[in-house]
Amino acid sequence: MTAKTKIAKTQATDLKVKLFRGFSDPSRLAILNALRSSGSLTVTEIVKATGLSQSNTSNHLGCLRYCGLVVCFQQGRFVRYQLSDERIATLLHLADELLADVAKGVDECSHYDDKEDC
Repeated sequence: MTAKTKIAKTQATDLKVKLFRGFSDPSRLAILNALRSSGSLTVTEIVKATGLSQSNTSNHLGCLRYCGLVVCFQQGRFVRYQLSDERIATLLHLADELLADVAKGVDECSHYDDKEDC
């Protein structure tokens, strides 16, 4: 393996970690799932779908937009949000399918608890 290949693989791994960090927050995941289910939504509709506060929703939408997971567009006097790429919905769907098979192990794994570090 060349030094250039090793750096590229390290950078790719770091980027994947950052990508999955976007999915790891319960509020962000709730927003992504709401958008996956409904297509495009306003902040008010996302608040209603997720039960999050409006300020919390807006903050997380800002993060998701900045990271490229969500885009927004003007529709009349409303700003609507949607997933930036259909593969995000596919990834969330695949996670659901995978969890159907491995949920018990994931639930019992103490290495991924918020309070513990490997």
